[in-house]
Amino acid sequence: MAKTGKGDRDDIDPGELSSPVRGRLPPFSGVRAFEAVGRTASMRRAAADLGVCHTVVSRHVRNLEAWLGTRLVQSGPRGVVLTEEGRGYFRTISAAFDQIAAATADLKPATARGVLRLWCVPGLAARWLASRLADLQTALPEVEIVLRATTEPPDFAHHEADAAIRFAETADVSGRALLVERSRLFPVAAPAWVAERPPIATLADLEGARLLHEESRDQWRRWFEAAGHRPRGDLAGPRLWYASSALDAAVAGQGVALATRLQAADDIVAGRLVELLATDVDLGGYWLVAPPARWNDPVLARFRGWLVGAVAETRGGEARAQTGEHT
Repeated sequence: MAKTGKGDRDDIDPGELSSPVRGRLPPFSGVRAFEAVGRTASMRRAAADLGVCHTVVSRHVRNLEAWLGTRLVQSGPRGVVLTEEGRGYFRTISAAFDQIAAATADLKPATARGVLRLWCVPGLAARWLASRLADLQTALPEVEIVLRATTEPPDFAHHEADAAIRFAETADVSGRALLVERSRLFPVAAPAWVAERPPIATLADLEGARLLHEESRDQWRRWFEAAGHRPRGDLAGPRLWYASSALDAAVAGQGVALATRLQAADDIVAGRLVELLATDVDLGGYWLVAPPARWNDPVLARFRGWLVGAVAETRGGEARAQTGEHT
């Protein structure tokens, strides 16, 4: 006689096996929308991040607040801010999203994990890292290197990159960060360009030279003020958007660019650029940033070791032996 007890059935609905211990979960669409709002501090940026319109994000967040019975966000003078309850809830669900991302990454096959997706500021990518890719590949022989030169920070929560090298005054709060080098910023020009013009002996002389700017003229102005010289008026010269473009123009004899040690090191050693004046201005440093859950991933750990060693071995310019880690 066939047994009919539930314990002997092999056609049980998986829903019947759900544990009654787990509390009722909130609507995932609302949690996902709120996490994006908390991460981007903006309904519109969260909408762009999720690929929906901002009214949808706003509706999802309101539904989540109604489900929870508490306010999570409120409008402020600079956009959306989290309430005290919202900040605590965001920390918890953000950590949960990180755990889900890490668990998902662990399920990928080894061939898929053998890729290092690195975002790097363009000046360092073009003028330092690109010429050392063969050395990096030797250090990571089985790993595919995918390098993207960009000033934008990656969205680690959506797996846009495994790590990023950023230039900033302080650590990036989006992940765990290692200060690779606190960089002095100094003016450089081609030797032939310098030889063909009157000597640049003072900061006032430099102000009157043909300056090569990046995205805006703000960096040169900040540099002059940090060096102890207030520019008299607008700083002339072309804007070339990226540091690598400004340095290319300097090498080509088009004027004076600002450079960090790593950006200019190879050109200084090769005699393509020389430093002007003797200044000591610090406007930031290079940070390696990665998700905390991936920090000790074997590939990332080996890359981190290679990066620190390669920076220490770089000749040219003046190094600052100041590194540190920020969690």
